Amino acid sequence: MPRLRLDLAYDGGGFSGWAVQPGLRTCQGELERALATIVREPVRIVVAGRTDAGVHASGQVTHVDVPEGLEVVPRLAHRISRLAAPEGDLVVRAVALAPRGFDARFSAVSRSYRYRIVTGPADPLERRTAAHVPGPLDVDAMRRAAEALVGLRDFAAFCKPREGATTIRELRELAWTQDGPLLTASLTADAFCHSMVRAIVSACVRVGEGRMGLAEAAALLDERSRSARTGLMPPHGLTLVSVGYPPDEGLAAQAARARALRSADDVED
Repeated sequence: MPRLRLDLAYDGGGFSGWAVQPGLRTCQGELERALATIVREPVRIVVAGRTDAGVHASGQVTHVDVPEGLEVVPRLAHRISRLAAPEGDLVVRAVALAPRGFDARFSAVSRSYRYRIVTGPADPLERRTAAHVPGPLDVDAMRRAAEALVGLRDFAAFCKPREGATTIRELRELAWTQDGPLLTASLTADAFCHSMVRAIVSACVRVGEGRMGLAEAAALLDERSRSARTGLMPPHGLTLVSVGYPPDEGLAAQAARARALRSADDVED
């Protein structure tokens, strides 16, 4: 069966997360319903990183196997978008035949997220895409806390436990930038386990508020289970920005390596 790659973006505020849930509006559910209408049989979409309710995406990647004969034309992306989300809060930006060996999830070599925070008075124009922290934050301390977390680490203290899922990740970037009252965390890793991004950002915020010391934040990496000390930031400040893949000739080999390392239940947020 031909495999399609779909690149998409969505406002997570109107969805109960990515994964199909009976009776609830989800990204996967609406896309599968739209595609089933087009190809006239059920389909299953595989995503690079499942997102929680309220989490956004500007660079999500999926794949789907479809019957022979589907014409892949530029207007196909618009048709899927119109059927899946007439409200316009989910858009398929591109549809293409996937290269041999491509797996949206397991072929990926990196995921990048952005988390936005507004400090001081609340900004009503940012209420859907940025968390609000009313007090001042020590951004320099937050940057020092971030430095201690970068690298190949066991992030068990930052992840919701899932049986059979590894919590070892390579966090390649964790950078804080500031533009007036707006703070943005940029994070890139080979993959993120469930709740990891929001827990990392929360720990940095606690350092910035003076509620957690730098040594205490670094010591979280020594814990082997989810820690209540990290806290958890709200979902609406988080956006999946991009997913990275190797050259086409390396897609199948990367997928095989990733499957060997991670269980099917290992998800992101």
